[in-house]
Amino acid sequence: MTQTQDPTEASGGTAGNGLDAEQAGYQQTLGSRHVQMIAIGGAIGTGLFLGSASRLHSTGPALIISYAVVGVIAYFLMRALGELVLHRATSGAFVSYMREFFGEKWAFVTGWVYWLNWALTGIAELSAVGLYMQYWFPTLPTWITVLVSLVVVLSINLLSARAFGEFEFWAAILKVGAIVIFLVVGLVVVIGGLSIGGHKAGFQNLWSNPGGFWPSSGDYNWYGPILVMSGVVFAYAAIEMVGVAAGEMADAEKEVPKAVHAVIFRIAVFYIGSILLLVCMLPTQDYKAGTSPFVTVFERLGFGWMSAVIQAILIVAAMSSLNSGLYTTGRVLRSLGMSKQAPKFTLKMSKSGVPFAGILMTSIVFVLGSVLNALTPDAFEIAVEATSIMILWTWGTIFLCQIRLRKLSDAGVVPASPFQAPGSPYTSYVGIVFLVLVLIGLAVSGWQASDEFLHKTSFLVVVFGIPLLALALAIGWRVVKPRVEANTGGRIESVWTLKGPRYGSDVTPDALDRDKQDDTTTAG
Repeated sequence: MTQTQDPTEASGGTAGNGLDAEQAGYQQTLGSRHVQMIAIGGAIGTGLFLGSASRLHSTGPALIISYAVVGVIAYFLMRALGELVLHRATSGAFVSYMREFFGEKWAFVTGWVYWLNWALTGIAELSAVGLYMQYWFPTLPTWITVLVSLVVVLSINLLSARAFGEFEFWAAILKVGAIVIFLVVGLVVVIGGLSIGGHKAGFQNLWSNPGGFWPSSGDYNWYGPILVMSGVVFAYAAIEMVGVAAGEMADAEKEVPKAVHAVIFRIAVFYIGSILLLVCMLPTQDYKAGTSPFVTVFERLGFGWMSAVIQAILIVAAMSSLNSGLYTTGRVLRSLGMSKQAPKFTLKMSKSGVPFAGILMTSIVFVLGSVLNALTPDAFEIAVEATSIMILWTWGTIFLCQIRLRKLSDAGVVPASPFQAPGSPYTSYVGIVFLVLVLIGLAVSGWQASDEFLHKTSFLVVVFGIPLLALALAIGWRVVKPRVEANTGGRIESVWTLKGPRYGSDVTPDALDRDKQDDTTTAG
């Protein structure tokens, strides 16, 4: 390794290893089929299988527009993430990029917000598993289902990254299979104009649906499809997980572009295609919160056995999300731990390259999901709304880091990423503006959700929850800052300026690349 003062040491990690110190101990065992299915699995989850029912009921056919708009933003996001990953693949993902481009403080904030994101998502998914199981066992306490599901995914995660990849591969196969079966049946029913539960299916239902295509009278508001985008963002959540998995891919430079390119196709076919057929098959008011719209359709068709199969696959989908939550948070916590921003025990890894301490820490928080299930039947919707806030922040950091990376590469400070986002920086600016508007929409929809102030969940989360979270993070940073400064020698700002490395003018981008390669070799 070149014996120079490495500016990346200022961004956390042990001396001499810099930004890529967090890669030490990981094993690059995720192959092509794992990566592709992880990407697909991230795009197909509980948000589509369960959450779309309540949105269809409250929004009408215009929900198609909501999914399409958020789908475009999701594509911009994946292209921005792809540029970052091919700049530097790391299991620290967004935390590591914020550390490099904005400094230790914002890495601390991003890491803990992302961890909280998955903690709340885990509660939502555990709630979903409980709802699914009650399809067969109406009297089964949801907390039993919660604990059993958690034990299963925890065991998988503690084995190895490859075990995680295998589970996600087969889970994605089942989820994609379920959607494909529905799409085939749906096309036959809609194109054939068949009767489903006494209602004639067909594309005419797009405008003959009660209230029309974009309902605005009665219980509907003209801005409903706009406000519902906050919930749709949750449906697309986890597509960014490819960024975390990149650190354990056998060939990230080859697989990440393939996964990113496939996103727009998956969104168009699986999401928008499914919502389109659901609208064309039944009046949107027939879909009820808490019951998968796919199950509703198959039951109306008289295929009770098929609805049972779909219900089982939905359980796998929710457990896949839980599995992803444990995987990502374990690695993000270790990235924080490397820079003294998380407890020291989060650094512990097994011989198979699993950051088991961080995974166990998250699983303990997941157990709170069983308590939440026992206290309120609305656990799923409450957790979804709270999680949307965290997703907005995570997506925002990706856009911000991509903008900064492009400025640095345009200035010749760092090498240009071989997979640059088209339309940058405008696509990232559009993404950030959209996320701000979604945040405002969360507050508005939350205010309208109930006449009782304490039941205006999203409004309370935005207006009171965000300031409280900001205060907690500010206090947390004050606590860990002395340790971080001691660990980095006081170099806690971003690694780069537009003129070059912030710390150590003798280090060039080429030298940094050589150091990174040496560190990666040592880690392997």
